[in-house]
Amino acid sequence: MKISMHTMASDSFVGGLESLSKLLAKGAAFAEAAEVDLINARLAPDMFPLAQQVQFVCFGAKDGASRLTGRGSAEMVRQGASFEEFQADIADAIAFVRAIPAGDYEGAEDRDCSITPPNAGVIIRMDGLVFLRGWALPHFYFHLVTAYDIMRHKGVPLGKPDFVSWIAPHVELLKA
Repeated sequence: MKISMHTMASDSFVGGLESLSKLLAKGAAFAEAAEVDLINARLAPDMFPLAQQVQFVCFGAKDGASRLTGRGSAEMVRQGASFEEFQADIADAIAFVRAIPAGDYEGAEDRDCSITPPNAGVIIRMDGLVFLRGWALPHFYFHLVTAYDIMRHKGVPLGKPDFVSWIAPHVELLKA
């Protein structure tokens, strides 16, 4: 059975972005009521704050979809500075990913998706399958879970069902 690169990438990115949107809505309500600065909150002093975690999630989705469809690297764009701007960034990333036709992913598993990190002096050679499985999705989820963890650490009432909200349509209650 062949797994569609489009489905794996697009559904993962959109589901995660939609979850982030819901997490941030809860975070915004909490921050306002508790008068807590979540936007600049970090898990550790050497980690990026919530604002940049959101930026990296949005960029990761766009960059992943862009590279897999042969468009090259996506551009890192503005970093939201408010919960309203975060929601706009997320909506933009979702629209970007959804606008790419499934057919554009044809051959993605074999496409060159190598990355040359800035100032590292190396190239990470990857085809599309290695890129999606070993780079794009792990980075995307790392920043998504870090955003969740920052908010949870600061007291936002979140749980695992909030994080994995994309699975909710598949949950069915069993009758006793």
